[in-house]
Amino acid sequence: MTPSPDPSPAPITYLALGDSYTIGEAVPEEERWPHQLAALLQAEGIALETPTTIARTGWTTDELDAAIDEATPAGPFGFVTLLIGVNNQYRGRETQNYREEFQALLERAVDFAGGEPGRVMVLSIPDWGITPFGQGSGRDLDQVASELDAYNAINREASRARGVAWVDITPVSRQRGAEPAMVAGDGLHPSGAMYREWALAALPAARVLLTR
Repeated sequence: MTPSPDPSPAPITYLALGDSYTIGEAVPEEERWPHQLAALLQAEGIALETPTTIARTGWTTDELDAAIDEATPAGPFGFVTLLIGVNNQYRGRETQNYREEFQALLERAVDFAGGEPGRVMVLSIPDWGITPFGQGSGRDLDQVASELDAYNAINREASRARGVAWVDITPVSRQRGAEPAMVAGDGLHPSGAMYREWALAALPAARVLLTR
């Protein structure tokens, strides 16, 4: 009797949590960074599903938390990503408020990953001040950058303390965020080309999470 071949592994489910940067405001679905990351991993032979996304333009940490309650996503997921906080900063919320609400969201992300922090990835908040919208906003852009750095210090610290992968996309947002090709037509949100830079930045860590 010829033994039957081993069945193919079940595809890895993927939950992407965030705001406009995750829903890909102003770009087609396939150009969102989570979708581009999934495509890059699929091209390497990693059986990752297209993301289930809970995100909306303008959401703050508490609004994402409430939306998760409403969506009731069915986990566990094999991979969960979280990128949130720019709207907290834009609205002038205190860092301590962000710390508390981000940590709560991070715990939810770990829960959605079946309690495995090694299946969760956090991305830093990009710097919107470098964009044409930011340059024309009348805001103190040094202050914007400083506040975003403080927010990112919080999400980095919380991620590392929890054993969650943390990917820093803020430098590329500052280095290339003013280039016309890197900005969507609204002058604020990233283009698909910028989202590809984020996906490429996240790829090495995601590869390790999903293959170890």
